[in-house]
Amino acid sequence: MRRRRGTGRTWRSGGTALATLALVASLAACQGEDDDPEQRGPGEAAASATPTVPPTPSEELGLAEGWGPDRGELDRAAEAVRRMRLPALAGQVIVAEWSGTAAPVDLVRRLHLGGVIAFDSNVVSAEQVRAVNTRLTRRVGRKWPLFLGVDQEGGVVERLRGAATRFPTFMSAGAAGDVALTERAYAASGAELRGLGFTVDFAPDADVTSGPGDPTIGSRAASSYPSTVAEHVVAAATGFAASGVLPVVKHFPGHGSVPGDSHLTLPVQAKSRKELEATDLVPFRGAVEAGLPAVMIGHLDVRAVDPGVPSSLSRKVVTGLLRQDLGFGGLVVTDALDMAGVTRGRDPGRTAVQALRAGSDVLLMPPSPAVARAAVVRAVRSGALPRRRLEQAAARQVALLTHLDGRAGAPVGTARGASRSLSAAAVTMVAGECAGRLVGDQVHAYGDPGAVSVFAAAAGRAGLGVLLRKATPTRLARAVPQPERRKGERRKAYQKRKRAWRRAEARREERLAAWVAREDARLAAGTPVGFTGFRDAPVDGDVAVATDSPWVLGRVSAPTRIATYGDTPAAMDVLVEVLLGRAPAPGRLPVRVGGVERSGCRA
Repeated sequence: MRRRRGTGRTWRSGGTALATLALVASLAACQGEDDDPEQRGPGEAAASATPTVPPTPSEELGLAEGWGPDRGELDRAAEAVRRMRLPALAGQVIVAEWSGTAAPVDLVRRLHLGGVIAFDSNVVSAEQVRAVNTRLTRRVGRKWPLFLGVDQEGGVVERLRGAATRFPTFMSAGAAGDVALTERAYAASGAELRGLGFTVDFAPDADVTSGPGDPTIGSRAASSYPSTVAEHVVAAATGFAASGVLPVVKHFPGHGSVPGDSHLTLPVQAKSRKELEATDLVPFRGAVEAGLPAVMIGHLDVRAVDPGVPSSLSRKVVTGLLRQDLGFGGLVVTDALDMAGVTRGRDPGRTAVQALRAGSDVLLMPPSPAVARAAVVRAVRSGALPRRRLEQAAARQVALLTHLDGRAGAPVGTARGASRSLSAAAVTMVAGECAGRLVGDQVHAYGDPGAVSVFAAAAGRAGLGVLLRKATPTRLARAVPQPERRKGERRKAYQKRKRAWRRAEARREERLAAWVAREDARLAAGTPVGFTGFRDAPVDGDVAVATDSPWVLGRVSAPTRIATYGDTPAAMDVLVEVLLGRAPAPGRLPVRVGGVERSGCRA
């Protein structure tokens, strides 16, 4: 066993053999399916005719240790799910989305859902979110924690804006290059999430981004270098777990190197198995070896493993590649089952059953949780899905949530220092002077409106003047349409009206040109600072700032180019300090960027 620094608990290495063997009777109950070695995950041994020691309840389900819960926690979970009626057991493995801002108590109770996931539309404030999660926990009344999840990665994927401290993209961790800092930062983020009542965060991303051709992951990945991604994934996940929040590393077997977006289609992963082993699988192998507890399966067509079958529905990927080859014994969560990558041309009930048969334990966001639950119940009753597989899935979830329970969390705002520390270590200058003041007394900020707004506030706090282009007056901006000839109007009268319209439009255009010239003259007094955000076209200036992926910095001509990896208040505070020469830019590019002169100021 080994103790990972900062977790406060012991994580056992994955793949540890069970001390005892499963009974023949328990495997026979699975109607032969689990007798195939390819149907078993790590720690699931074939039954022996003469076991010397009776297996414990969790051993009967083939549950191994080494990913969080100890044998006692696994046994108690196994006993609890064994007593469940089938409809309740089927609901336990489902985590659904919900509508509105009131606690969906009836939905969770009626379908006996494992839990729910919150999105932007469910969030009003920190107080409201905390009240929702508290009400769910108290009113549903389970003997184990609910699966209360959120997609809070930082950067472009943050569902709690306005309700929790904002963090930069995960790529900031790769740019900072400090594993201990990554762990502290995500422990602080996790503590706030736990304080809001969340038990699960679908983060961090273990994807290795391939660069500008990656339409889905980008700055959500720590780096384009597999080993860098691996070490920061382990650090971030360890931080989350130390705060009592279940980290779910994603999207196995790697979404960063495919040209499609699984929200819109089923992307094809064309790499050979050898190429996958050398790149995309490296962070996931590192996560398994570190004993991390949960993995999300993406919707990908992995041609080298199971061509044409979404990885989330493929037994060869989930049970074969992840569980057997990598040795993962923990909780497997599907990516959202309402995404086009898995819905197109497929029956949603059949998809839910297929995901469980493939080896997943949690069905995330089926299009209809009621339809999914009914399909799972029918599959068990017909023999298409062994009840043992369902109990195994539910027991993993219950044991793990119980294992991480008990942390009190922290108030919203306590993670601001950690967010600032991460941004301060990550800010990267790929062109321009590494020391000294980079702007005058005023700057003209333009480009991405969200980033400009946050930057202006940060600059104001630091005493730096910010010039913003004013909105063009409506009377000047709005052209008057050419008049149409009225019915019965004489041609001469119409021509007179048209000449009057032309004169009026000419005067308007003259006044507009004069207004623009005055505005340009006013803005020229400030150093031009252009901001490029998520999926924006590159914005140039004397200073070009990339607040998301840094690849745009290779396509601008600005003498000074800076990557902040986020437009959070903390990231903009740090940027202002760098522009004023009060702080260094110590980060280094964690990805390959063509067209820049260096990777950063730090040697």
